Amino acid sequence: MTAYNPVRATAGLDRIWRRGKEFLGSELPIMCGAMTWVSDPRLVSLMSNLGAFGVLAAGNMPPEMWADYIDETRTLTDRPFAGNCITIAPNYRDHLDILCDKKVGHIVFAGSIPRGQEVRQAKDSGAKVLCFASTQSIAKRMIDYGADALILEGSEAGGHIGHVSTMVLLQEILFNFDQVPVFVAGGIATGKMIAHLSLMGAAGAQMGTRFVMAAECNVHDKFKEVFRRSRSREAIATPQYSAKLPVVSVRALNNHAMTHFGDLQLELLEKLRHGDLSKQEAQHKVEEYWIGSLRKAAVEGDIEHGSLMAGQSVGMLDKVQPLREILQEVVDEADGALRGVESLLKG
Repeated sequence: MTAYNPVRATAGLDRIWRRGKEFLGSELPIMCGAMTWVSDPRLVSLMSNLGAFGVLAAGNMPPEMWADYIDETRTLTDRPFAGNCITIAPNYRDHLDILCDKKVGHIVFAGSIPRGQEVRQAKDSGAKVLCFASTQSIAKRMIDYGADALILEGSEAGGHIGHVSTMVLLQEILFNFDQVPVFVAGGIATGKMIAHLSLMGAAGAQMGTRFVMAAECNVHDKFKEVFRRSRSREAIATPQYSAKLPVVSVRALNNHAMTHFGDLQLELLEKLRHGDLSKQEAQHKVEEYWIGSLRKAAVEGDIEHGSLMAGQSVGMLDKVQPLREILQEVVDEADGALRGVESLLKG
């Protein structure tokens, strides 16, 4: 296993980052969001080796492939990382069982709300459990279920999202739930922002879109080039056409894949009306669409018909950088912001 010299926090940042660092077991309380076909063993292990915290993405991959992903990641790093499973994916239950059987140290539930028994299963395996909270009521329920930490994710994020902005969720969740560490996600791309969130009480932050632009990220060069050229307003969220087919909104750059998703909803609604498939089957079709469409763009480079999942922070990204350089830049920006606040308070 290659020895890495991790990026470390400054003494000042250590004071405000201690809770997040201790929970994650990392030098930096910075999580790389689980991105299907993107957060693979190579990126996740490098993230952890460089001092941040990698999160392995299950998507809806075959269970045996998911097991191999975990094993491969462990051959590349001896540092902590998490496994992320999507509760609305058809292979979700198998993914959760594998995470528990393999004793992965941190488990992240994503996509929708996990059941209480599923949170208990993860905790019984010895894992620390992180749950997304896109509303105040969900945050309370996840804590009642036994979540060890929350990820407050605003609608500015890429991929599966809720409907409330980070700005509002900071006031609804971060300021009202101090029982567990709260990590903030959605629209974050700079160390300066992370420093100010930490001063508000955040244990750390999660970024996804920023890390797509890492030189070591395996996505197709065309995918990165679209990110580099895009503006924040071009990352839009999908609508839900009918309550008869509840779908989790997805934020991505606007292209043919977004248009096709509207057509798919209409087709599935028609089949639901005729009793040709169940609501659960229809929701699985939706999830299969996004996972397949994302692969088409991220892996194959089809940027017209594949899904370009991106958060609104995409407008702040203008270059590809080595991951170490990104992390060091984030730490330097955060330290500069903290010093600025200290200077302001001293008058």
